[in-house]
Amino acid sequence: MAAGRAEQQQGALTFAAADAVQAAYREHAAAAGVSRLDLEMAVKQAVRHPESEPAA
Repeated sequence: MAAGRAEQQQGALTFAAADAVQAAYREHAAAAGVSRLDLEMAVKQAVRHPESEPAA
């Protein structure tokens, strides 16, 4: 998935990388017993709106 993210950030996402990312989502969702869509949305939420780190 890291390769897919790097390609996306460079504006050069390939079909192969996008397919690999989706396959990883499907496999992880199946193993965890959750919806692939729910998993993908949760990951996007965590990436786009990470909680601020606790004050030290």
